[in-house]
Amino acid sequence: MIRSYALSALFILLAACSVSEDQEVALGRQDADEINAQLPIVTDPAITGYIQALGESIAKKTSRSDLDWHFYVVNTRQVNAFALPGGFIYVNRGLIESADQLDELTGSLGHEIGHVIERHAVKQMESARKANLGVAVVCMLTSICHSGLAQAAVQVGGTALFARYSRLDELQADSEGVVNVTRAGYDPQGIPDLFQVLLKEREYQPTVVEGWFASHPLEEARIQRAKALIAQLPLDRSERLVVDTPEFQAFKTRVSELPVPPPPRQLPSDQQQ
Repeated sequence: MIRSYALSALFILLAACSVSEDQEVALGRQDADEINAQLPIVTDPAITGYIQALGESIAKKTSRSDLDWHFYVVNTRQVNAFALPGGFIYVNRGLIESADQLDELTGSLGHEIGHVIERHAVKQMESARKANLGVAVVCMLTSICHSGLAQAAVQVGGTALFARYSRLDELQADSEGVVNVTRAGYDPQGIPDLFQVLLKEREYQPTVVEGWFASHPLEEARIQRAKALIAQLPLDRSERLVVDTPEFQAFKTRVSELPVPPPPRQLPSDQQQ
């Protein structure tokens, strides 16, 4: 596995100044294959079918609707979500259970989709390549390279995959999220509402949300900015936007009935390097 990631790093290093879309998808797929082999990905067809359809309903309204988008639920109670290059989105069980209504989950999906649209992970790779042509790129491409990172990935929902998003990255993802969930017919108010939920979780259960805050800087000003973006939406559209559905509540109940999340998986000793 380490060798395959070294080849991926070399692939990036030898590329020109930018990564093509095909290369971006290939990198995301490689990381997704490794993540899916290590994290407790939910396989219940009712859950996987719902999250895939919900995610696609947003992604197909974006400027990158042609990507082959993939959405996964991870069976961990850590409240988090993360995106890989090329359209691979992961949502933790804990985030779904924390969402009171549908628009909060669609807000999270819209935000993560926004990171893919803006190619933030790819830009991080390119920046790392320019700053450090060796270790930095390898680290950014290695989703799980030894047991410590494998455990961290389960505990914090993959925050070891990429560096902390900048505030500009987060604002861009918020903007994309507001626009695209609205296009898809969902109430974007779920975005700042979810932020408020996360801030409360951090106050009362900090370890549950530490992964999300480790990669997603959040402060009150960002919440107010999201609300300001929503206030600019045409009122006649916002009146018809979906806030919640019985189908979401049934989905949330099914997620809450999943077996207890398993302990972190250990990698074989020959891969713990």
